[in-house]
Amino acid sequence: MLYHYLLAGLDELRIDETPRLAYDKLLELLQEQMPPADYACVEQLSKRADAPDILALMEDDAVLDRFHETTLSEEDFRTQLLYEQGMNSKNAFVKAWFEFNLNLNNVLAAVVCAKHDYDPGKAIVGDNEVARLLRQGALSKNANLTAVLPELKDIVAVSEIQDLLEREKHIDALRWQWIEDFTLFNYFELDNVLAYYLQATILHRWDDLTREQGEQIFRALLADMKKDIHLDN
Repeated sequence: MLYHYLLAGLDELRIDETPRLAYDKLLELLQEQMPPADYACVEQLSKRADAPDILALMEDDAVLDRFHETTLSEEDFRTQLLYEQGMNSKNAFVKAWFEFNLNLNNVLAAVVCAKHDYDPGKAIVGDNEVARLLRQGALSKNANLTAVLPELKDIVAVSEIQDLLEREKHIDALRWQWIEDFTLFNYFELDNVLAYYLQATILHRWDDLTREQGEQIFRALLADMKKDIHLDN
């Protein structure tokens, strides 16, 4: 299905501007204008690791056996299940988006592990090629990961930003750029609608966040991460 009229009626989004169409109104519009099968992609993109179906999976014996064979926390394992679901999507954009974020977050975790001489196997989730290489310590061994992850240098550079709020903004800028690159030659297709939704989500995230609030949030996140992987030991 072509989405010419839907996209033509939406304002262009810029990473440095607040969209005129409120986020909740955008969701209403998408749900009204998209067939259920296509809107399911929006729902997949918005899903979190504490979604009811993910929590239900944790009650399945086979899934529990998989969990107990890992060294991951329950939250990290649920995140892994979320990525697995997304990467099994029949939609190429959704599948690629989840894999990009899996790689992005795994590299960020591996950087922290390398700085603190911590086993990356206890922080890396998923089982794609990048995850397997990072578990083997490829990042700290200066192995050439760029062949399988072209964005590696940019991600590592962002990880070195000391200001937590600025770092998170740069991470979202990487996400924004990935979306732009993926949809560069797509015109009025489902992927463009999904891209628009994701970019609106990024802007919505930062819309009401002041620097003080951001610092508090990200310092809390950092404290939780240190607690989870015992960086203070």
